[in-house]
Amino acid sequence: MADRRLYYVVGASGAGKDTLIRYAREHLGGQWPVMFAHRYITRSAAVGGENHVALTEDEFRLRQQNGLFAMHWKSHGFCYGIGVEINQWLAAGLSVVINGSRAYLPHALQSYHDLRVVWVDAGPEQVAARLLQRKRESAEQIDARLQRNPEPSIPLCDIVRIDNNGKPEDAGERLLVLLRTGV
Repeated sequence: MADRRLYYVVGASGAGKDTLIRYAREHLGGQWPVMFAHRYITRSAAVGGENHVALTEDEFRLRQQNGLFAMHWKSHGFCYGIGVEINQWLAAGLSVVINGSRAYLPHALQSYHDLRVVWVDAGPEQVAARLLQRKRESAEQIDARLQRNPEPSIPLCDIVRIDNNGKPEDAGERLLVLLRTGV
């Protein structure tokens, strides 16, 4: 059985992070001591993709001012937060999986020294197809995302890479093995 720790899942938009997290959540079925944190986002819940808690800018700011986020960042015009409940889960000896931000990673490492980064990779054609399928952004916005540096300078930390160019089930199984065994 894997050590209890924080698994910080990152990768480019469209790499398939939400799909892999959803796959692991469905297949673990509460049989393993793993919690899946939802994100608080200033984006409508009606927009496809991840299961998140939609907040207005004012609601987000109120939660932030009252210390209700363990992590928070801004990306692509939206505010993202991870609730402080993850600290209680970790203290209770549970592992925690979050959908993180590549840009926020250095900050996360300052607070969670033993977090394990799960880097989800996919090729540009696969990413573009997934982004188009989501229908959240225009073709120009998708092109701009693809032009971004896919791997910003990352600090030295414990990273596991998962290739998600093939079937989502294959990459999902790799994530399951990691959560169950730690390797």
